[in-house]
Amino acid sequence: MSDLVLKLSVVVLIVVFLVVFLFAARSFLAEYRRHTRVQAPVKDLRSHPGIEVSADEDVEQPGRTPVVVTNARVRILAFGSEEDRQCRVLQAPVLRRVVEAKGDVVSVVNIDVPSSPELAERYHVLTVPTTVMLDTHGKTYAVNYGFTNAQSLIKQVDEILAMDGVQEALS
Repeated sequence: MSDLVLKLSVVVLIVVFLVVFLFAARSFLAEYRRHTRVQAPVKDLRSHPGIEVSADEDVEQPGRTPVVVTNARVRILAFGSEEDRQCRVLQAPVLRRVVEAKGDVVSVVNIDVPSSPELAERYHVLTVPTTVMLDTHGKTYAVNYGFTNAQSLIKQVDEILAMDGVQEALS
């Protein structure tokens, strides 16, 4: 009987430890996500070195003149590096698909992290590629660390546009 009680108490302790650990991890992630949201809107991205505003081009484009998309309601900041293969081979085609799917509503701002460390720090970029979704007012809506597929980005664009539609309806 005492052997059974000992085994049950060990199992209960393990379960309690797991519950406490999961609660702490969830709280940590919620706090971290709250800190990664940047509240100050972005005014002019062209003033920073290493930034190219384009609607359909790859991250690696030295010598290309910037194209400013003025009527875009959603901006995607695509943090990458010329040396990173994942940025060029995986993320850039996904960003092109998002722009093709959403048209002039979306613009992509390609940011070379080594050339713009202040922006990387401002948006808490920990890895490349990272995509930051900015709403109509230039406020951060979402930060996607690592490769993000087109379906997820299009869903986030739709959510931003829906929020913008609700704001217009309330005005």
